[in-house]
Amino acid sequence: MKIARLSVKFLVVLTVLFSLNSAFAQEHAVAASNDEGPVNTNQEINDYIQHHIKDSHDFHLYSYTDAAGERHHVGFPLPVILWASNGPVAFMSSAFHHDVNGEVVVEAGGSRFVNLHDKIYELENGADELVMGADGHHPENASKPLDFSISKSVFGILIIGLLMLFWFSSLARQYKKKNIPTGFGRVLEPLVIYVRDEIAKPNIGDKYRKFTGYLLTVFFFIWISNLLGLTPFGFNITGQIAVTAALAIFTLIIYTFSGTKDYWMHMLWMPGVPVLIRPVLAIIELAGAFLIKPFSLLVRLFANISAGHIVVMSLIAIMITLKGELTPFGSTTLSFILSLFITLIEVLVAFLQAYIFTMLSALFIGMAVADHVHDEHLHDAQGHDIEDTEASRREFI
Repeated sequence: MKIARLSVKFLVVLTVLFSLNSAFAQEHAVAASNDEGPVNTNQEINDYIQHHIKDSHDFHLYSYTDAAGERHHVGFPLPVILWASNGPVAFMSSAFHHDVNGEVVVEAGGSRFVNLHDKIYELENGADELVMGADGHHPENASKPLDFSISKSVFGILIIGLLMLFWFSSLARQYKKKNIPTGFGRVLEPLVIYVRDEIAKPNIGDKYRKFTGYLLTVFFFIWISNLLGLTPFGFNITGQIAVTAALAIFTLIIYTFSGTKDYWMHMLWMPGVPVLIRPVLAIIELAGAFLIKPFSLLVRLFANISAGHIVVMSLIAIMITLKGELTPFGSTTLSFILSLFITLIEVLVAFLQAYIFTMLSALFIGMAVADHVHDEHLHDAQGHDIEDTEASRREFI
């Protein structure tokens, strides 16, 4: 009965959470991302969705128009840190006054900056405004400085890092005092054991302890980031290709520098195949190790999370595109039901993508640190040579 009551409470909290998420997102979709008023047309909806999934230099929650027709923005600024032509420059993003059209010019450190669609440009000497090129997308009289700003995604990463540090430090302290964790540690313990026993051990083997810390970090970071992206705060951390690329590069570095001599011999000079074929296989293996594997890691996570956000926002936009038309439940109700349903599926996707990334990382690492068996020289359990035949291979395996 106690477990049943806890399950009911959990479902109630989950439903309220995602109801608030859908309600917030509906309000967010109606409010414009600029100062021109509510979003109404299909083009404005598409522009808003593209703006929503991108990173930003300020923490913007939503905008609204008061009775007097004045636009108000709810959020807080973040530090803008640039390396411009005159050296390092720092100021708060509030200096742009929520302008993303490159109209507000900020003077700092002897340079002039504008914010065009959340990309900061440095104006050339003597320029007072942006001059767009013939394509209408790239300015002719400005250049991009090196941007080290604390953007919205970076802010989210710092929050997740602090939470993970606090949670797992607390879990470690509990294990030092007693064998059974309490509180939130009871939620973390089965997940930690699952990653260790179901991902690290089967894929890496006896050397799993060396890499379990990394796999746990990657799993929980991606999972929490994905869940945070479903909250009304508008985070899209794992939907930024720079973040997924960094995670993939970490995995690439680990399995590259952890690879055994046997691993590199199999890659560069594959045994058991004709000599003329070995250089071709070496090229294919190198391309797979340094290009295909990390590319598959970063694209799969980036594409799935970004697609999930786009689908949810598109379903929310139904209440705008179908306004005034007769539907069985009304456009707002239909939008709410569909977006809530997809959001619940996204909860599963959040865990699934963290699991897939961690599983593939463990698989790639396991392939690099495993001791390969050469076809031309097999041994039995006592180390004696055995005949290299099809029957002996099946018996050996």
